[in-house]
Amino acid sequence: MKERKVMYSYNKQLILEDGTVYKGYGFGADVETIGEVVFNTGMTGYQETLSDPSYNGQIVTFTYPLIGNYGINRDDFETITPSIKGLIVREVCKKPSNFRTEYTLHDVLKDLKIPGISGIDTRSLTRKIREHGTIKGVITDLRADSDKVLKKLQISNLPTDQISQVSIQRAYQSSGKGYRVVLVDLGMKSGILRELNARGCDIVVVPYNITAKELLHLNPDGVMLSNGPGDPEDVPETIAMINEIMDKLPIFGICMGHQLISLAGGAKTYKLKFGHRGANHPVKNLLTGKVDITSQNHGYSVDIKSLENTDLELTHLSVNDKTCEGVRHRYYPVFSVQYHPEASPGPHDPNYLFDQFIENMSEYKAIKKK
Repeated sequence: MKERKVMYSYNKQLILEDGTVYKGYGFGADVETIGEVVFNTGMTGYQETLSDPSYNGQIVTFTYPLIGNYGINRDDFETITPSIKGLIVREVCKKPSNFRTEYTLHDVLKDLKIPGISGIDTRSLTRKIREHGTIKGVITDLRADSDKVLKKLQISNLPTDQISQVSIQRAYQSSGKGYRVVLVDLGMKSGILRELNARGCDIVVVPYNITAKELLHLNPDGVMLSNGPGDPEDVPETIAMINEIMDKLPIFGICMGHQLISLAGGAKTYKLKFGHRGANHPVKNLLTGKVDITSQNHGYSVDIKSLENTDLELTHLSVNDKTCEGVRHRYYPVFSVQYHPEASPGPHDPNYLFDQFIENMSEYKAIKKK
């Protein structure tokens, strides 16, 4: 009788900076990677997650146990060049089943040179992150010397110039017949562009470091500040630009854009213990009393107390941990939210915020004509 071959054996390991080691199976690219380990609680949307520029420099753990079961298609990418560092899953599906499937998760990660590790106890890892906060980690070969890898990991620094890595270098236009919107790319998801296109906007996408003079020269009806990765205080030039245009144009900020508006208005930001990442976060609209279920991805938050003695007021609050989820200016048509109303992936509850932005531009333009 022939001996039965073992199909799978551990060949990768995840090492955390506190010395914890998880053994698992590699998929995607066979390369070593170092990044900040975070977790995402969404049940779907892994394609949008891996291609979201806000995950630049991070290794994402999916709390949902099976990832990859509906495959990958060419339409749901949020950026052309994903910059996520790696994926951690309990189980990866090798044979997806969906009418839109074009590729497997493994094949796409391999082409993008992004490593993944499966077979990990993601519940244990998530509890560790919740208790101790986000933590540096490395996905490497099981044969690698764990002590040497750990020393290398502990002295390594996480990037601080992430927005400059994911923002475009040159402006481009997405023509429309409606209001002209300057969209500042801080790590923009394609979903934001799609929502503005759906409303007929004439969009000019510009780099994060555009000056106020350059922006105003484009003669916009409004300004959209996109999502993006990292610490909002890393881009003082963008904060200065927002400060100069805040009294001149309607502005709508999403995620990173929200944090930068708050900093420009005199508030402060801080790093959350483990962040908000997923497609199931309840947010209360303090202006209406209604609760929206939202898609989120951020590691920093606006300090609510710091809004005191500024011209900004709190408009949205996280139901889960009472953190700031939205602000608006008391005198100018400027507002922002910490979550993602473009819902890629996630619920469409807050999609109306794009219509509010259109309305603000309409009212502001009417006032200017008088």
